[in-house]
Amino acid sequence: MRINGTVAVVTGASGGIGRATAHALAERGCQVVATSRRAESLDDVVRECGERGGEALAVPADVTDADALDAVARAADEHFGALDIWVNNAAVTAFGPIQDVPLDVQRRVLEVNIFGYLHGARAALPYLRERPQAALVNVSSVVGVATQPYAGAYVMSKFANRALSGVLRQELRLQNAGHVKVCSVLPAAIDTPLFAQAANFTRHRVTPLKPVYRPQRVARSIVRAIQVPRGELVSGTAGHSLALMARLLRMPTERLMAVMVRRQHFSEADATEPSRGNLFEPAPEPGSVDGGWRSS
Repeated sequence: MRINGTVAVVTGASGGIGRATAHALAERGCQVVATSRRAESLDDVVRECGERGGEALAVPADVTDADALDAVARAADEHFGALDIWVNNAAVTAFGPIQDVPLDVQRRVLEVNIFGYLHGARAALPYLRERPQAALVNVSSVVGVATQPYAGAYVMSKFANRALSGVLRQELRLQNAGHVKVCSVLPAAIDTPLFAQAANFTRHRVTPLKPVYRPQRVARSIVRAIQVPRGELVSGTAGHSLALMARLLRMPTERLMAVMVRRQHFSEADATEPSRGNLFEPAPEPGSVDGGWRSS
């Protein structure tokens, strides 16, 4: 699929993978509609896309609001005259044992990460069906293949994202709309603000598992998934190994992940109070692509 001259919506575009993806698409001549809860950060994204040679439009929205995402899709079509690509990326997470994370926090993670993707797909598909070529990308995770402890709702949501992609591929094929390609991109540990902004009930500072890859690497994977469609695409060398192990050796991989999370994910030296992070309100700090973990 040719990206130059297309129109794409990117959710969660104010920071991390979403912001890097908006940049990558703009560099390739795509007209980008950037959406997230943080309107002020989206203005910066629009400017950055312009500096990279692409035109962009900011449309703030909360992905848990289906009507709001319908309005985003409509704005893309009305402003740019089409909608060819939709990237479901907006996500939140919460760390802590299943029994310690409040149910309303776990429910919010599932609402954002599952229903947010479902709302995005439902908003986008009527427009994507009308295009000669179109793509829907769901950003999942390698923990959507290999489970890890202390992030239960997030892990469940990432399995669900992959399932949504599979269901949509089947339905589109049966409805003679196979020209709409659906791909799940599965990043490994990525240097984004997600970890610092997460809800945290572990009483320890959370750090990503090593190795930590740059968000731009995932953005390039998303671009490849659009250009040469495939069902799933893992981003990050360590992610490839982990996903393969999980498929072939499930129980040893579960034990390995448990040990890795215990040893690497939580800082014993840095105690923290329980926090709901950015789940119910956007983070107060300006959005950024990187989380600063590669230099910490």
